[in-house]
Amino acid sequence: MKRLTFASLFLLLLATLPVRADGPVVVASIAPLHSLLSGVMAGVSEPHLLVRGGASPHTYTLRPSDMRALENATAVFWIGEGLETFLVRPLGARQAQGEVVEVMAIPEMVLRPAREGGVWEKGDEHGHDHHGHGGHEIDPHLWLDPRNAARIVNTMADTLSEADPVNAARYRANAGELTERLAALESELHGKLAPVRELPYLVFHDAYHYFEARFGLSPAGAVTVGPEVRPGAARLTDIRERLRRTEARCVFAEPQFRSSVVQVVVEGSGARIGVLDPVGADLTPGEDLYFELLRGLADSLVDCLGD
Repeated sequence: MKRLTFASLFLLLLATLPVRADGPVVVASIAPLHSLLSGVMAGVSEPHLLVRGGASPHTYTLRPSDMRALENATAVFWIGEGLETFLVRPLGARQAQGEVVEVMAIPEMVLRPAREGGVWEKGDEHGHDHHGHGGHEIDPHLWLDPRNAARIVNTMADTLSEADPVNAARYRANAGELTERLAALESELHGKLAPVRELPYLVFHDAYHYFEARFGLSPAGAVTVGPEVRPGAARLTDIRERLRRTEARCVFAEPQFRSSVVQVVVEGSGARIGVLDPVGADLTPGEDLYFELLRGLADSLVDCLGD
């Protein structure tokens, strides 16, 4: 009787495990893309994530397991060379025949220009919508707009359906459910962010243009032009003056980078320090990460900017 019970439990456990052996090998560069891809591939197999944990997509070094996944992949999804510079040469040298999808080049993707300088005037923060191919002048953090995420999801479903027609119905059904969740998320965040929409704040670097434009927020500037670039004395002076003049309540650091510069900026100002994470560094990879990521951004903004 005990053997039968154990066998039954074992079979039940096997039935609940994700199907992997027969599914295609699919690679995503960063956690937000991996999250959307996990949703599209739910019930088929799990995609391979390259940049994990607190690693930066600007400076990541591929592991041997990453190289094997890239070489065997049916499809690879990445933002583009403006973000994952570490992938340019490996993708160029790749011998596999699978699809490589540069998300920045997806038709009808809303692309926004990278903002220059540390101080932004009112009206500069939202830029203009651009559709089509991007370059280094385009802000690569496009996944932070849930409407762009829906475009990515549909492209993933189309790409995988063509590469793996046996599971095409599953990919398309999953994509339909995901786009509905994304629309509901956008509506939810509009309501959550409404009370702080007009309140100015500063960020560590210009990574939130898409989120800010979609939800009508009021950023006043960035401490540094790039996450690996330490601001000089003149930039810090400008930023501290901007903080004083706008009476911004918050300056946001990022978990992947040292916050000592942010401490210098807020010293003596009375401004609070918050944390914004554009890639989900502290979140568990998987289908729900994208939704947790955007909700986390909204919660951090409301918590720091609110009374």
